[in-house]
Parts: sequence; structure tokens; C-alpha cells
Amino acid sequence: MQAQLIALDWGTTSLRAYMLGSHGQVLEQRALSYGIMQLPTPPRPISGALADNGFELAFDEACGDWLRAQPTLPVIACGMVGSAQGWVQAPYCPTPARVADLGAAMVRVRTRSGVTLHVVPGIVQNSALPNVMRGEETQVLGLLQGLPADTRNEPLLVGLPGSHSKWVRVVEGCIQQFDTFMTGELFAAVSAHTILGRTQELGGPFDGVAFDRGVHTALSTEGDIGPLSTLFSARTLGLTGQLPGSAQADYLSGLLIGHELRSLGEVLRARMKSSRLPDVVLIGNDQLCERYRRALQACDFPCVDVAAQATERGLWSLALAAGLTQ
Repeated sequence: MQAQLIALDWGTTSLRAYMLGSHGQVLEQRALSYGIMQLPTPPRPISGALADNGFELAFDEACGDWLRAQPTLPVIACGMVGSAQGWVQAPYCPTPARVADLGAAMVRVRTRSGVTLHVVPGIVQNSALPNVMRGEETQVLGLLQGLPADTRNEPLLVGLPGSHSKWVRVVEGCIQQFDTFMTGELFAAVSAHTILGRTQELGGPFDGVAFDRGVHTALSTEGDIGPLSTLFSARTLGLTGQLPGSAQADYLSGLLIGHELRSLGEVLRARMKSSRLPDVVLIGNDQLCERYRRALQACDFPCVDVAAQATERGLWSLALAAGLTQ
């Protein structure tokens, strides 16, 4: 099958490259550790000439040979490559945002080899407490493209677990509103830089019982006081012999995710003026999505699915919207 597009998912810590064929089919893919914060160190040669830009070097390593074989292929990229710390800054699009809005707002970079890289903008929610995302919008749009045509306009809640978990409300194919929870980053910081990490024993298998205990603690009357207080139980349960060191990290994970979902559920019920919580589709790492699926069910979310290949589909749909491919 003939390639029609090169698509890059270029984040803070990693760079994934896809060669896409007709209808966005993945023909070949690569994963590199060259996120925007850990680029190759210049100068290094590209096609016999020294390059002094780390982005150029990472780009060439990711897809240079593909472009040398097919130099007319369009190239698109999403993620932190378009941030203020990236290769070029792609200003945020405001909510509500559709695929056509993002496709029309791409920013272009001309590489030293003469290739034009089209960079997808992120999204900003202008409110009393502004909110932003960059990269997740492409995954959400890709998820929509993967749904049956007769269901794409139905209201949907999309969860993207991670360092900064995003919860995105989609209405009639449009990103209307989203919330961010720094759950993953808080877990990492607390485990590495507070006394809670001193007694954790890492490296063992997932302890589902300990994780569930953490979730249910967040949902209980003891959890009413909030995470700033219940976090300390990860230490005191260990001190009193109720939670071994091998279980403490999974308990802490469940506790933080439980508080996240408890708060999310309360906010959604108030916004929707309904006691019934919406169906959820998760996008992300399989193991992390499984933790969230488990916790969402405990929090009375009625239906939870997990989507695959959302980024590739999103980049393909944005390329179509921008007229880069057909």
C-alpha cells in the first residue's frame, strides 16, 4: 500500500512516528526517546551536512529515510512540539473546538531538508481558572473518528489518564469542556519526595486488594476530609501493621485516583443536573487504563470502554481537515 502521510506524536519524553496509508492505516511505526526535553545533542550530520538543531536531528532520525524515499509526503505533528518549549509555538485554539478549527490553525515549520512540518495547536478553556491541553485533543478527535457514524454526535466523556489526567466532554463531535487532575504527577512526587515513600516496597506485582482499599477509602466517610488528610493513612496503616510495604504504593494510587473520580463525579452530577453519571471511554496506557476502569466502576460510572489507536486516527483526521491528504 502506498504511503500518504507521516504523522508524529511528539511529547515531552517521547516521539512516535507513523507512516500512514489509505484511510489512515498504519503501515510502519517507530518509537524514540527524543521528547522535546531530551533531544539529540548537536552538531550531528544529516545527509552529509552538520545540523545544529536538536529538533532537526530528532525529526531526521524519526522519519528522514521515509521522506528521502518519498519526499512529497505531507507531515503532521501533535503534542508538546508545538508548545513554547517546542520546535515552534502553535497557539491554543479556544473551546468549543472541532477538528476543522484545529486543522485550520496549524503552524508550519520548514526543515533544512525542505520539508514542511504542520504542527497541531492545543486547546485552551478560558474560564476563571484557565485550562489547557496539548496532544490530548488529537486523541479525542481520533476516538470520535473510530466511532460508528451514527453515534459520533452523541454526548461522551473521554478520560485520558496520565501525569495530568484529562476529562473531556464532547458534544456533537465538538470538544466543549475539560478538567485536569494532576493525579499522576502528585503520586510520583509524594512517593519520591515525602515520608510516604520511605516504607514503600516497589517492583512487585499489582496489588488489586490494596488498590481497591485506597479507592474505597477515598469514597468513604473517612474520605470526606479530602486527600490532604487521607494521604497520611498510607503511612499510618503501615505503622499499625495493617498495610505491608509491598502494598503501600498501590494503596496510594487507588486513594488518589479515588479522590479524583469522587470529585469528578460530584462536579458532573452538578453540571448535568442528573444523578446518573455518563458513559466513559478511556484512552492511554493499558495498565493505567485498567486501574481507572476498576476505580470508575467502584465510583458508579455505568459503562467504561477503552479505545486504541486514537492518536493515529486523530492525526489522520486533522490532516484531512487541513487538506494535506485525501
